[in-house]
Amino acid sequence: MTDFAKFGSLRGKRVFVTGGGTGIGEAIVASYAEQGAVVAFVDIAKEASLALVERLAAAGLPAPLYRYCDITDIPALQNTIAELAAEIGDFDVLVNNAANDQRHKPEEVTLEYWNERIAINQRPMFFTCQSVLEGMKKKGGGSIINISSMSWHAKNAGYPVYGTTKAAVIGLTRCLARDFGPHNIRVNTVTPGWVMTQRQIDLWVDEAGEAEIKRAQCLPGKLMPEHVAAMILFLGADDSAMCTGQEFIVDAGWV
Repeated sequence: MTDFAKFGSLRGKRVFVTGGGTGIGEAIVASYAEQGAVVAFVDIAKEASLALVERLAAAGLPAPLYRYCDITDIPALQNTIAELAAEIGDFDVLVNNAANDQRHKPEEVTLEYWNERIAINQRPMFFTCQSVLEGMKKKGGGSIINISSMSWHAKNAGYPVYGTTKAAVIGLTRCLARDFGPHNIRVNTVTPGWVMTQRQIDLWVDEAGEAEIKRAQCLPGKLMPEHVAAMILFLGADDSAMCTGQEFIVDAGWV
């Protein structure tokens, strides 16, 4: 078993994660809990989220706080962040993870579908950053990690609206890094490659997908949620104190 790094600065830190109940988000929540952080997260997957909380608590780790929240409802998201901060303290780390990579054809995209995808994959990311700003300023700093996707770097077909939202993450990160920097708040992007979440395995990883992974990755093996979470831990910890406005790609060298 690999002995991963322990970040002493994360012990007791307050961490907020969107989409923390399954997939990469689940690994992020678990990884921060294993570091001794106090984690709060939102997700619409109730059963999986509650099971995660129970599993981590049973393992003797700090039990995360879970709240059901549809992140497309911005007032509800803002209120949830405020309520959780009032309960456990202002957040030191924000991880904007929640997204949906539903496939779609360009010619079939309607205005309603476009707006729905933006509401899921792009709009909440700004408002979570806005919501934690004052708390991080009071604490003298913080770290925000926004999750993008290598899909748009790779010019992938089949989800142009998703690709648009994930490319926009880079612009948001770079601009907020400048706006938030004077308050000692770091803002970075983590860009995963094709991560073997259960959703990806169930929907997309067929024989052709396996061949594509072998062809495109420089490194052998499968990219797992834990590999992405490891980078996100580093960026939340004080070890990354002078890293901001950057994109950190975790994709096994996808070409």
